[in-house]
Amino acid sequence: MKNTIRRLFTVSPFKIAFLVVVVMVFSSYLKVPFLSFMELKALDLRFISRGVVEPGPETLIVAIDEKSLSELGRWPWKRTVIADIVNKLDEYGVKAIGFDIVFAEPDEHASRGILEELNREFQHMGLDDARIQELVERRMEEADTDVALARAIEDAGKVTLGYFFYTSERETAHLDEQAVERTARNLEGSHYQAIRATSEGAYAPIVTALAAATNIDMLSEVAENSGYFNAFPDVDGTNRWSPLAIGFNGKIYPSLSLATLCVYRDWPLLGMLVSEGGVEEVVFGETRVPVDRHGRMLLNYRGPGGTFPHYSASDIVNDRLPPETFKDKIVLMGATATGIYDLRVTPFSTVYPGIEIHATVIDNILHEDFVQRPSWAFLADLLTIVLLGLLMVPLLSKVRAAAGLVITFVLVVVYVLFNRFIFTNYSLWLNMVYPVITVLLVYIGITLYKYITEEREKKKIKGAFQYYLTASVINEMLKDPSKLKLGGDKKDLSVLFSDIRGFTTISESLTPEELVYLLNEYLTAMTDKVFEHEGLLDKYMGDAIMAVFGAPLDQPDHAFRACRTALDMMSELRKLQSKWTAEGRPVLDIGIGINTGDMVVGNMGSEMRFDYTVMGDNVNLGSRLEGINKEYGTNIVISEFTYEQVKDVVLCRELDQVQVKGKNLPVRIYELMGFRGEEGDFSHVPVFEEGLDYYRRCQWDDAVARFKKVLDMRPDDRPAAVYIERCEALRNNPPEPGWDGVFRMTRK
Repeated sequence: MKNTIRRLFTVSPFKIAFLVVVVMVFSSYLKVPFLSFMELKALDLRFISRGVVEPGPETLIVAIDEKSLSELGRWPWKRTVIADIVNKLDEYGVKAIGFDIVFAEPDEHASRGILEELNREFQHMGLDDARIQELVERRMEEADTDVALARAIEDAGKVTLGYFFYTSERETAHLDEQAVERTARNLEGSHYQAIRATSEGAYAPIVTALAAATNIDMLSEVAENSGYFNAFPDVDGTNRWSPLAIGFNGKIYPSLSLATLCVYRDWPLLGMLVSEGGVEEVVFGETRVPVDRHGRMLLNYRGPGGTFPHYSASDIVNDRLPPETFKDKIVLMGATATGIYDLRVTPFSTVYPGIEIHATVIDNILHEDFVQRPSWAFLADLLTIVLLGLLMVPLLSKVRAAAGLVITFVLVVVYVLFNRFIFTNYSLWLNMVYPVITVLLVYIGITLYKYITEEREKKKIKGAFQYYLTASVINEMLKDPSKLKLGGDKKDLSVLFSDIRGFTTISESLTPEELVYLLNEYLTAMTDKVFEHEGLLDKYMGDAIMAVFGAPLDQPDHAFRACRTALDMMSELRKLQSKWTAEGRPVLDIGIGINTGDMVVGNMGSEMRFDYTVMGDNVNLGSRLEGINKEYGTNIVISEFTYEQVKDVVLCRELDQVQVKGKNLPVRIYELMGFRGEEGDFSHVPVFEEGLDYYRRCQWDDAVARFKKVLDMRPDDRPAAVYIERCEALRNNPPEPGWDGVFRMTRK
């Protein structure tokens, strides 16, 4: 019994995966807000990844754009301008016109009221001549721009007007019952024709409006149809759905796009099928429009703004477009100009003309090209979560964490590509986030489980070897036990040596306690900089430090890390120098040498005791470069091999070509001065390099002149003083012909 209970509560990879699957299945069912939000963003990425889909030729947009405002005046325009556009579109043979505009108030440009007042003045003055009355009445009729627009809409017989529903009590607080009834009368005849229930408990959980902001009466009476242009974005503000139905005053009304399509298709049956689960589908003639339970259609966006053809309203007013452009088309008219722009957020853009959303709905329905989330998609999502979650167990159980990460990555990529293929080729929306997170959580869970169980074994090994091996070697051994042997590998690395100048003299002036305290303070600060840039502290050699970059972990930028460490060490040293001066203690100064190249790295020593370190000629050269600072009075010297890897990011000046002791070939050396782009006066560097060029060409006087100019600019520049001494000596004792300019070191 105890064994059974113990096995029941014993953690295993399968149990971890099973727990993750159960949690994700319930999260999917409960629709956790954060994960649902992520899935919406993943849907947007699928649209962007799919790219632009060419829309059908049926739908055009007449835009109230900057060009129109410049030519026709500021918005709103006189209704006679709108009437002129309607008349011309009618003449062009347009089959349906939809206005993404509401004419809720009489035209502010109408001058009929002024003429009526003038007519009353004429009558009061006794000027009631029949000819005057006829002239005034004719002018009054011409001045009523709303009448002109109503006449144009009525004559065209194909205009659908847009309006706006109020859906909250706050929005309708200013309306009385009569105003609500009047707006309801303006919407007569534009509602759904048939609502069919599949069962007794069927209902439509659609948005319900309290009132509507409709067009003025005379326009509503003559319009062929009307539709609302309300938009209900998701929680992140993105418009992914178009509500095809809103309830008001006991009836259900269509959107502007759907109402315009009714006119275009010569009034097919517009109905709705509802069940106990909500809205099943919207019926538009022979077309079945898939919607969610709230009557919303998932928009299959064609692309970013401008995917549908746009034509400036002023071009129509001024007859600049060929009439055949609009023959038998659907024309939607709305604003796109800055300032009156109906901005929407969509998967393709955060700045998208709202009128193109209506065009997208029309195009989707006309071509029956819908992005669908079918009823079986939820079960498919659950099955995918279960299969992928449990598939991870055999894939991860026998492999290391790195290989498991690769497997997990490949599995995630394969599923994402499959999901994208289904979306792009079949317009099906299957959940991407929940299965992917399931795979990731199973990987994390199993990896943590393996880490914890393996860590117990590592503690045993550490306990057995901690008195015999350094911690760095133990850690490498635990990663790969085969490394528990002598030998090494050749790698491209960077080595840094630093040493305190005149340390022997300083130590003689201090008590042992003071010396230890000063040295510990210095070594702690310098070591912190090595660790800060992920260097390997190879060893302390009295007051000297040896650090390696690029091992044991690969660091492609190891040369830069070494240089950055050196500069930071000098910066930290200056702070310590100020502190030591204030305390009246000796001030330390250091020299640093850096070299880059092939080195042997690995465990060096005996079978009984060995250490992880680096060896080779390039290591020795790094040590020599540290000592060469004394010759030039510099703090940081790097080799040409290091310089080649960092020259684009650090500022250096060439010091010399030297042949160090123990080397046959000369090496070009540089003084590391700082980072490129940082503040500082480095104007002396080009002058120094000119002097160096004259020096190598044996033009001693010109070289001395340049080096003295450097000293004028920077009196403490020790390399310039060194070269002046050399030039004086060589001028008095010229070198032999063919002199190569190489300085040969005779000491370490």
